[in-house]
Amino acid sequence: MTAPFIPEGAPFNEDQRAWLAGFFAGLNSRAAMQGQTGAAAGAATQAVGLDILFGTQTGNAEAVAEDAAAAARSKGFAPKVAGLDDVPMEALAEMEQAIIVISTYGEGEMPDNAQLFWDAISADTAPRLEQLSYGVLALGDTSYDEFCHAGKLLDMRLEQLGAKRLYQRVDCDVDYEDPAAEWIGATLPIIADLTGAEAGGAVAEDGAVAPDSGKPKWNRKNPFQSPTVENRLLSGPRSAKEIRHFAFDLSGSGLTYEAGDAVGIIPKNNPALVDLFLARLGAEHDTAVDGLDMPLGEALRSRFEISTPSKEFIAAIAERTGHDELSSIVANGDKESIEAFMWGRDTLDLVNLDPKLELSPKEFVALLKPLQHRAYSISSSPKAHENEVHLTVASVRWDSEGREHRGVCSTYMADELGEGDPVGIFMSPNKAFRLPDDGDVPIVMVGPGTGVAPFRAFLEERRERGATGRNWLFFGDQHRAEDFIYEDEISTMSADGLLTRLDLAFSRDQNEKIYVQSRMRENGKALFSWLEEGAYFYVCGDATRMARDVDTALGELIAEHGGFSGEDADAYVSNLKREKRYLRDVY
Repeated sequence: MTAPFIPEGAPFNEDQRAWLAGFFAGLNSRAAMQGQTGAAAGAATQAVGLDILFGTQTGNAEAVAEDAAAAARSKGFAPKVAGLDDVPMEALAEMEQAIIVISTYGEGEMPDNAQLFWDAISADTAPRLEQLSYGVLALGDTSYDEFCHAGKLLDMRLEQLGAKRLYQRVDCDVDYEDPAAEWIGATLPIIADLTGAEAGGAVAEDGAVAPDSGKPKWNRKNPFQSPTVENRLLSGPRSAKEIRHFAFDLSGSGLTYEAGDAVGIIPKNNPALVDLFLARLGAEHDTAVDGLDMPLGEALRSRFEISTPSKEFIAAIAERTGHDELSSIVANGDKESIEAFMWGRDTLDLVNLDPKLELSPKEFVALLKPLQHRAYSISSSPKAHENEVHLTVASVRWDSEGREHRGVCSTYMADELGEGDPVGIFMSPNKAFRLPDDGDVPIVMVGPGTGVAPFRAFLEERRERGATGRNWLFFGDQHRAEDFIYEDEISTMSADGLLTRLDLAFSRDQNEKIYVQSRMRENGKALFSWLEEGAYFYVCGDATRMARDVDTALGELIAEHGGFSGEDADAYVSNLKREKRYLRDVY
């Protein structure tokens, strides 16, 4: 047997990679002790099939699935990795062993590439699955009420259909690497024992490190420090928004990306907010806190989330302050009321609900969650901008409680990154949001505001590829004079024919508000014709309202111009998704 190979780009840190390597070294040792040599060893190591399925919105679940497959492959399994929507019920009914990694999107929703699978498996016509042994690894975010809801639903439904659970489901928060690695390490030997594969065995204690390709391993725990090339204001001086264009230098990093991917940015908290917290706690920047390996000021600046309070933090403050309204809302678990109460407030506002509330630095830090990266859609093609990656970001600022409040990452970038200043970054591939391989295929892009970011990348990419397919962009914002970001570039693309069609919707330039979905309806006949001719349909931007309104408009125009019933129009949209021609990058 060979040493384990853990692929470059896996979301495991060095300790986890060493642990997995040691674990599989133990498997090798067990095989050797059993005296498997010659033909007998060859028979014992015959690859055993294992289906590894994923449901993902941003690519994290797919990356974990690929990591699990690579680890399993090196140990005698023959894993097949597939998105959930690529699995018909007939194929599911024939599976015997399956690992499923699934994220939860929005408020408890299935990710885009798992919705059709869920519709099928939750239907009365779903097959019985007594032959299937499965395990579910769920990814989520405890800041949302329906934490890991998609994984919980899928786990329950598989059990209802008679499938046998291999190993208990694990629900991972945003720091998913450690529990994901542990879950994979615990599940694979169970499958090995079940199937007789050679991969079964005990965990070794020596923890030998897996072979490494020598390439840099940049991830959110080890980001590349990229120099800032450009920080430029895009929106006009009278705009209600502050939208900026950023460019970062990738030279020497080995980092690569494709149009449609995202970049993770490691932010730092606003130093003014850090100072306010230190004053509130009666502490100094260099205050030492038990359990912290750095001074308090540094920890509040770069380690903890001190702007957006977690649900646990809100509940703790309600208990400690006895604030009547907040305590009542938390006790009732009324989500909408909590959101209304928190509107415009941040963590410091909560602490200040009771000026007499005393928290020691240790108590305060214990209530905080780790500061997380922020992901932004890439707005450049690597073919058009060698060794650079571009972002299009709206800076979030508002006044409340007598002081300025700021979005954590957007204003960190806007206010602190000048030319040459380094920022920690890593790539987040999004294979579910890609251009068609065939450059002759037409595409339709709907991206108001900063949602235009990946479509700038798509258009640059198609220009560099020499693609001949038609391109149609729906773009809009509030006012054309102030909010038409990249106007020069988009106008040039339109004038030179790269953009076949451009429809603009500036909502505040007339009495009646006009949005991108309004323009879709106005051009419904042509849009349906493009879809009939094989066009891909892309949406990027706000998930809560815009993406849902666009989805509704799409279904309605298909029904109207295709002569379909509402049910048949829904089936048409579902088929677009099944063919991966309806793709979304929404947040």
